Amino acid sequence: MKPIPFVTAADFRGDFCIHLRFDDGVEKTVDFRPYLHGPVFVPLMEPAFFKTFRIEGGTVAWPNGADIAPETLHAAPAIGEAA
Repeated sequence: MKPIPFVTAADFRGDFCIHLRFDDGVEKTVDFRPYLHGPVFVPLMEPAFFKTFRIEGGTVAWPNGADIAPETLHAAPAIGEAA
């Protein structure tokens, strides 16, 4: 069983894109729009609130409790890659 990858750094890159660095050395910029569905993600559709993310529990999280599993982000296509 592979260990869960953890986000070690995250940098805003414009729109709804964040450049992620993982503990296994993987780096990529991910467009978060495909993951912003459901009531907890509604506030994140406001660009100013989206930018308030931080790293918490090894993933990207927001002050309202929204987060996305680190393994989901690790598997997400980088901007420019096919899904």
